[in-house]
Amino acid sequence: MKGTVGELGEFGLIRELTSRLTTTPAVRIGPGDDAAVVTAPDRRVVASTDILLEGRHFRRDWSTAYDVGRKAAAQNLADIAAMGAVPTAILLGLVVPAELPATWATELMDGLRDECQVAGAAVVGGDVVRGDTITVAITALGDLRNAEPVTRGGAQPGDVVAVTGWLGWSAAGHAVLSRGFRSPRAFVEAHRRPEPPYHAGPAAAGLGATAMTDVSDGLVADLGHIAEASKVRIDLRSAKIDIPSQMSDIGTAVGVDPMQWVLNGGEDHAIVATFPPDVKLPARWKVIGEVLNPSALPQVTVDGAPWAKGGWDHFGDNGEAE
Repeated sequence: MKGTVGELGEFGLIRELTSRLTTTPAVRIGPGDDAAVVTAPDRRVVASTDILLEGRHFRRDWSTAYDVGRKAAAQNLADIAAMGAVPTAILLGLVVPAELPATWATELMDGLRDECQVAGAAVVGGDVVRGDTITVAITALGDLRNAEPVTRGGAQPGDVVAVTGWLGWSAAGHAVLSRGFRSPRAFVEAHRRPEPPYHAGPAAAGLGATAMTDVSDGLVADLGHIAEASKVRIDLRSAKIDIPSQMSDIGTAVGVDPMQWVLNGGEDHAIVATFPPDVKLPARWKVIGEVLNPSALPQVTVDGAPWAKGGWDHFGDNGEAE
């Protein structure tokens, strides 16, 4: 496609974007009307929203528009799965400058569509507006399928802490990209396009998970939310956390302990949950710690000792552009 989004115009751009979409049985009315209609069989809707801003959450010299679309959908759909729900739909709010190539916007939509297909969801509508900075705002919806949501507030002393998915891969990929390299490719791709284990969230709820979240801000930071909400202490065992040899090699090359990426790095969107100790967990889950009575304030410790503050904070020192 040639030209810019300004040359296409608002309605021409919307036609191009919506023409690329697929649907699912949950979608009764998709793009093209005043609002979408998505089924909610148990009369509850799980909803989450997030924003990606160019220069802060993505860079066009690091990621393609397709990458950005996959990432934008993934980080929102992972929130739905982390509640124990099945993702059903996303809505897109898109701000773009008029001079942006139209192909960038359509490739973004391709990424959103394809990531939704991985999760079993669909893009059902949204809005586009002209602005100076590319902004991708996503609202994700999900269905609990008659189950109870798994919140951050249910962890109990004696529970085990288990994780499924990647840890530290996105942060290692960010370190590689920051130094001008594009390999090892697996870690760079993990940063560009996270792969949340969507099906693990509802499965964990079925196994009796007492608390759950996705790892978006860093393992210690996100488990800290569970510790605070549940009023417990969570102790992680470093010996139980696997660090791939390639990640260790990257750490050696850039002078960083890879455990920092595993514990403080975010945007992998792994699922971490607490379970009663007698639950038999499938092989995909790795037990990495335990829930204890709080010794003082609720907190996360590593091998019994406090871990240095880390993780993503939009208003902290680490809330800078990629």
